[in-house]
Amino acid sequence: MTATYRNFLSTLDWSRSELEELLEDASVLKATRKSASPAGHGDLNGKSVALVFLNPSLRTRTSFEIGVFEMGGHAVVLEPGKSAWPIEYRPGVVMEGEAEEHVEEVARVLSRYCDLIAVRAFPKFQHWEDDREDAVINAFAKYATVPVLNMETITHPCQELALALTLKERLGRFDGKKFLLTWTYHPKPLNTAVANSALILAAKMGFDVTLLCPTPEYTLDERYMSAAREFSAANGRSLTVSHDPSSAYAGADIVYAKSWGALPYFGRWEAEKPLRDAHKHFIVDEEKMSLTANHGAGLFSHCLPLRRNVKATDGVVSSAASLVVDEAENRLHVQKALLRRLIGPSR
Repeated sequence: MTATYRNFLSTLDWSRSELEELLEDASVLKATRKSASPAGHGDLNGKSVALVFLNPSLRTRTSFEIGVFEMGGHAVVLEPGKSAWPIEYRPGVVMEGEAEEHVEEVARVLSRYCDLIAVRAFPKFQHWEDDREDAVINAFAKYATVPVLNMETITHPCQELALALTLKERLGRFDGKKFLLTWTYHPKPLNTAVANSALILAAKMGFDVTLLCPTPEYTLDERYMSAAREFSAANGRSLTVSHDPSSAYAGADIVYAKSWGALPYFGRWEAEKPLRDAHKHFIVDEEKMSLTANHGAGLFSHCLPLRRNVKATDGVVSSAASLVVDEAENRLHVQKALLRRLIGPSR
C-alpha cells in the first residue's frame, strides 16, 4: 500500500520553507495558548496519539502529553518492557528471547487504534554501523498505516525545531549569524542525536556553522556532515570544523553545547575514556563566552538535561544569555504545530 500521509523522522526530509512554516504556526500557538480562544484548540478532537518510550524522558513525555491534551486529543503512553510487552524489531528472527511480540503487529495494531505513533528509541551504543540504521523507528514507519513521529533516536528533530523557534525569537533572522556547536565533557559517552540535529538545523537555516570538538574522532557521522555541507553551500554559507576553543568561540552569536561519544570508539567506551577525560576544559564557561559576538553578548543553549559545572558553569547556565528554559518550553509549541500538520484537519 502506498502511504498517503507523511512521517516526521528527520528534518533531512523537510525543506527549509516547510520548517519555517512550522515555526510560524508554533509562534501563533504559543502566543494564543492562554487566550480565550487559543489557536489550534480542538484540532485533534477525536484523535489519539500513541507515545512509545523505550527510554526515560522528562521534557519529551510532558510536552507531548500536554500538547495532545491542549489540542483536544488523547495520548496513550506505552513503555515496552515495562508497562507494555517487550518488542522484537529484527525481521526473520526466531523469537525465543525476551520479546513477546514483533513490531509488525505492534505498529499495525496501534495504527488501528491511533492516528499517530510517536517513538523514542536511543541507539544501543554497541555497533554504530547497526545503530545508524535507526532500525526501531524505521520498522514502525515500515509497518504503520498512520504517521510516525521521531521523539529522539539517532536524531532529535523535535529538539531542532524548539531550538529554531527559540533562536527566531531572540535573533530574528538566521542568515549570516554564527552558530557554534561545541562538544562538552560528560563522564559517560552519550548519543550523538542532538548534535546531529543541531548541525542539520543550523546549516539548513542559513547560519555560518562551526563544529568544535576535541579531536577528529569526535566529528559526527558523515551522513550528517555531508548533508550540513550541502545545506551550507546551498545557502551560500560556511561549515567549519575546529579543535581550538578560542578561535571557534570568537564572534559566535549562539553557542550550543552538547556531549557525545566518539564514533570510532563506539562500543569500546573504556578505550575512549582517557581521550574524553583529557578534554574537561571544553566546559562552556564565562571566559569562553566573553569571546562571543558583540563583546561577549553571544547566546547560550543546551537541550537539557545538563550537568552544571561539568558541561557548563553555573554562571553561564543561569545568565541572561542562557536559553535553556526557553528552548525546553518551545518543545511544547513546535510539537503542537507538528501534530496539527501531520494529523490535524488541514494536514
